[in-house]
Amino acid sequence: MHFARVLRAAGLPIGPDRVVDALRALKAAGMARRDDFYWTLAAVFLSRREQQELYDQAFHIFWRDPRMIERVMGLLLPQIRGRTGEQPQAGRRLAEALLSKQALEREAEQPAEDGTDAGPAFSRSELLQHADFETMTGAELAQAKKLIARLRLPIPEELTRRFRPDARGARIDLPATLRASLKGGAQLITLKRRSRITRHPPLVVLCDISGSMSRYSRMFLHFLHAITNDRDRVHALVFGTRLTNITRHLRNRDVDIAMNRVASAIADWAGGTRIGTCLAEFNRNWSRRLLGQNAVVLLISDGLDRDVGAGLGAQMERLHKSCRKLVWLNPLLRYEGFQPRPSGVRAMLPHVDAFLPVHNIDSLVDLAKVLEHGTWQRHPGRVAA
Repeated sequence: MHFARVLRAAGLPIGPDRVVDALRALKAAGMARRDDFYWTLAAVFLSRREQQELYDQAFHIFWRDPRMIERVMGLLLPQIRGRTGEQPQAGRRLAEALLSKQALEREAEQPAEDGTDAGPAFSRSELLQHADFETMTGAELAQAKKLIARLRLPIPEELTRRFRPDARGARIDLPATLRASLKGGAQLITLKRRSRITRHPPLVVLCDISGSMSRYSRMFLHFLHAITNDRDRVHALVFGTRLTNITRHLRNRDVDIAMNRVASAIADWAGGTRIGTCLAEFNRNWSRRLLGQNAVVLLISDGLDRDVGAGLGAQMERLHKSCRKLVWLNPLLRYEGFQPRPSGVRAMLPHVDAFLPVHNIDSLVDLAKVLEHGTWQRHPGRVAA
C-alpha cells in the first residue's frame, strides 16, 4: 500500500482497485523470487511504456536499497555531473514523492496545533491566481504549474461535411434507405436518416521563447502540455530565431519527460526574436497541413522583433487569412499604460481577431472563456489585465 502511494505521488494513476489487484496477483504468483515480485507488480501498476522507467527507479529504491534516504537525498542534490553522468529524467520527481509524505502529514497537523483553519491556504491559492508569472518565487511557480495542469480549452465544436446515421436526423439517407428496402422485402419502406458530424477544430499554438519571454514561455509550455494531452488535433510550435515543432514531444503524458525532450529539441531558447522570418517559415511549410478545417491559432508573443517588423505585416495577414480565428496573447498587456508603439506590435495588431493579456493563471482562465463563448474582440487596442 505504501509503495502504491509513492507511485501515485510520483504521477502514476494507481487507485485502491489496483492495490487490491496487486495483492491478489502476488497471492497467485508467489513471492519466492524477486523477479516474479517485480514483474507481478509491474503487470498490475503499469499501463503505458513510458511509466516503466519511473516504476523501475521506485521499486529498487523502495524495496531493495537499505540506504534509501541517502539515495533519495542524492537525487535531490544539484546535478553537477554534466551530460556524461546524466540523472534519470524522472529521478527528481520520484525523490520528491518519497520525501513528501512526512512533510504533508506535518502540514496537515499544523492547523490543529495552533487553532487556525483553512482560510489562509485558500487566500494563498486565490492570490496565486492573480500573481504575475514574472514575480513568482520557485515554490509559487511549482504550485502554479499544478494549477495550470488542470486548465482546459473548451473550443466549441464545428459542423463538418461528413454525416453519420441518426434516427432523429434532419436529412434522409437515400442510399441507406434503398439498401434497407432490398433486405426486408416489406411493402412499407422505413426512411433512414442522418445528421452532420461535429468535431473540435484544430488548435495551433505558436509560442515565442525569446529572452524577453523566457519566464512566461516556461509556464506556457506546461499549459501546452496540459491541452495537448487533453484533446486531439493540437499542434504546438515555438520560435525565437527559428521555428521548432514540439507537438510530438508534448504527447508524452509524463510532464517531466516531456519538458526534458522539449528542452533538448529547442536550440534557440532565450535568444533573439525574428517573428517575421519564423512566421514566413510556418506559412510556407506548415500552414496547409495544420490550418485546415477552421483551425484556431494562438500566437503567444510580446511582439518585440529583432528585425524591426520587416515583412511581419504581410506574414501576419497571410496567417490570418489561412485560419478561422487568430488570437494574440501578449504579456505586455498586463501594464495599464500599454501602447502599441513598437513597430512589430503595430504590424501585427491589424491582423488579429482578439488581443488578450496572458501573464497569470486568471488570464489563462479568461482565454478559456473567450474560446468557449466565442466573444471575439477585433484588435481592441487594449484589454484590461
